[in-house]
Amino acid sequence: MGSARRDADTAERVTPVEIFFDVVFVLTITQLADLLEDHLDWTGVGSTILILGLLWYLYSGYAWLSNHVPPRRPAGKLLLFAGMAGFLLTAVAIPDAFTGSGLLFAIGYLVVVTVHTTLFTRSTARATVRGFAPYNLAAALLVLAAGLLSGPAVYVLWAAAIFVQSMLPYLLPSHSWLRVAASFRVVPAHLVERHGLLVIVALGETVVTIGMGAPLNHLTPTTVGAIVLALALPAALWWTYFAETGATQAALDRADRAARSRMSAHVYSLAHFALLLGIIATATGLHATVAHPDAPTGWPAALALSGGVALFLVGIADIRRVVRHGRPASRLVTAALVLATVPIGAYVSTFLHLVVVIASVTAMLVVDGHRARGPTRPVSRAART
Repeated sequence: MGSARRDADTAERVTPVEIFFDVVFVLTITQLADLLEDHLDWTGVGSTILILGLLWYLYSGYAWLSNHVPPRRPAGKLLLFAGMAGFLLTAVAIPDAFTGSGLLFAIGYLVVVTVHTTLFTRSTARATVRGFAPYNLAAALLVLAAGLLSGPAVYVLWAAAIFVQSMLPYLLPSHSWLRVAASFRVVPAHLVERHGLLVIVALGETVVTIGMGAPLNHLTPTTVGAIVLALALPAALWWTYFAETGATQAALDRADRAARSRMSAHVYSLAHFALLLGIIATATGLHATVAHPDAPTGWPAALALSGGVALFLVGIADIRRVVRHGRPASRLVTAALVLATVPIGAYVSTFLHLVVVIASVTAMLVVDGHRARGPTRPVSRAART
């Protein structure tokens, strides 16, 4: 009986409904890239960080939810669709989330929080609900209050929501889910596959955005070359990411239950937040490069391109540090080299800037030997036995 219950609550592979969920969530990434492009200044950067910080925490919560309670039954799938609807409302409201559409965002976010809590009460980790539900609900109410106000108070309430939801539990571990982390039965193969698919969809959406923004009425050889290189950079980031997945899964498999929960929380909440923020900034920089490949774009767009790639590499370095795989320094050194290329895009040529950034990432992969053996596949259950 215990075995049957355990099997019922164990995720083996990512289900189609979870992939559908991720496709809906990636609209958030697209909207944030557009927001950053329209407001390529420190205000836009701050807004992007606040919105992604709030939404990514709950996306991670849903990934852990489906890891612990696979959506196999119709009732669970329908509730997951309700959560998707909440994420869709928040994504639609992103362009004016701090002004005109803040209330719509708050309503969508309250739906996301409510569905997440409801679904978790159906699992064997009910004890953890008392640990995270108060923080999530408090954050949702703060965002709702922000949606009813205007001015600087909106940003203060949003920052407070992120603090309550993402940071306060670590300051009060005896009153949060951290106290009962071992009650989570994390299935490494599922988490690795789920987040890998999300990264693929996010990078793919970046390519789609680049293609849709290509200036077809003014095509030159340089523009065509920039379009091709705009595909090469996401491909290099894809290669960099999937070179780590096998080692990450193996490290989580070796860890005991409590340590596995803590490692998973760091890798798939904190490090992946940096990765996605990097993808958003990179998409913004690539769009500017494709639009004006023959001229420098100035500091903001050049910094978005280099900064996005650098932030992606910092996230990878953090994953390496946590799972103790490879040398994090190689990613950090490459991130620093990529940042040093900003003046090329700002003053010389966006096309040359893109070439140098891609060359830097490619050289890193060659030095590490990943080019020779290709991306590492997650360790299969059969291989481990």
